[in-house]
Amino acid sequence: MLPPAPGPVRSPASARPAGSHRALVAGSVGNFIEWYEFGVYGYFATVIAAHFFTPEGGGEVEALVRTYASFALAFFFRPVGAAVFGRLGDRIGRRPTLVLVICLMTGATTLIGALPTYASIGAAAPWLLTLLRIVQGLSAGGEFGGAVSLMTESAPPGRRGRYGAWQSFTVALGLLAGAGATALLATVLTTSQLNGWGWRLPFLLTLPLGLAALWLRLRLDETPAFVSAVAGRSEPVRRPPAAETARAVALGVGRLMGWSAAGYTFLVVLPSYLQNTLNATFQQALLATVLANLGFAASILPAGVLSDRIGRRTVMVGGALLIAVLALPLLNLVQDPGTTVYAKGAALLGAGAAVGLMAGPGPAMLAEMFPTTVRYTGLGLAYALSNAVFSGCAGLIVTRAVEWTGDVDVPAYYAATACAVSAAALLTLRGDDHRRGLR
Repeated sequence: MLPPAPGPVRSPASARPAGSHRALVAGSVGNFIEWYEFGVYGYFATVIAAHFFTPEGGGEVEALVRTYASFALAFFFRPVGAAVFGRLGDRIGRRPTLVLVICLMTGATTLIGALPTYASIGAAAPWLLTLLRIVQGLSAGGEFGGAVSLMTESAPPGRRGRYGAWQSFTVALGLLAGAGATALLATVLTTSQLNGWGWRLPFLLTLPLGLAALWLRLRLDETPAFVSAVAGRSEPVRRPPAAETARAVALGVGRLMGWSAAGYTFLVVLPSYLQNTLNATFQQALLATVLANLGFAASILPAGVLSDRIGRRTVMVGGALLIAVLALPLLNLVQDPGTTVYAKGAALLGAGAAVGLMAGPGPAMLAEMFPTTVRYTGLGLAYALSNAVFSGCAGLIVTRAVEWTGDVDVPAYYAATACAVSAAALLTLRGDDHRRGLR
């Protein structure tokens, strides 16, 4: 068994009154950085493809597929990170583990902004980029479970949905910040400047953001739930059987797959899809993504608060069914050249808002599925596996499927199918889970 975290572990009674708010901010900021970077990588997918995955004679579509393969690879290392850091966080504490995670994420992301391209160092460039993406995947896998455990375990009674929703809200803020930084650069720089060196700036910006997050996390107290359940006990800590945790993880993946698939389809993959399939300009594709993310951001916190009142099941099933039914009509509106700009904007806002109905209550729902002794590991693995399969592969699946079939409706089919399955899994939730205490 690993030694306890350095420094005094404070008991719930001695925790400062502002501790829950500090936990909310410290948990949110790391997640913001993670999704800011993943958003930037998605928005600059075509530029990164040209710099790192297009040797002499390479095709643009093939380079984009390789870029998305690197994107997916980082997601497939998330479960590894969730397992490694989750076990660490369930043994030595949420705080020290989250400090380590933010250091890894910040370092890897900053280095991507300074990485030499294929033109400079040849075939080593895509391998180095992929290595840094793997480090990002490992740290991102450890981020979610720790941040959600920190927030929900520190939440006042009856507010787990609201506190957990901030994790999802910072996903939207991170993606919007990435889109904003990308849009700003596309406005103030020429195309040649943006493609030549401007794309590096959003990655380099992660360094000061990461240092701020590190400062916040170093000032954290350990969560009261972890102190009560694990820290300071002389007798061995009882953990549930591995098979029981594995079943809960599998069920969690099913409940999250709609959020993962629809979220990445409409919020991240959309720019490259619009450019490569519908011949939209970079600025048009970016604007569409900003609108979808605005709808997403607007619904997350209200959905989390509502789930504290009427339950996670009702709100999340409603969001999944909306996407399952409306994904194709909404995408067709965006595709139709005769549709007004306002109608397209409304369709994108609506798609993002429906995803937010799943994302708002999602973190609290996951936290309530696992006991404190395995919460970091269990909810982190469920989220990481869902994202690895249904988010990380979204760009690769959509790009290849459209290329092979010629059917431009593939993104809608993908999102709708995943949400239909997710709705069925969410129906197994108990209606009063939001009123029960954490185990």
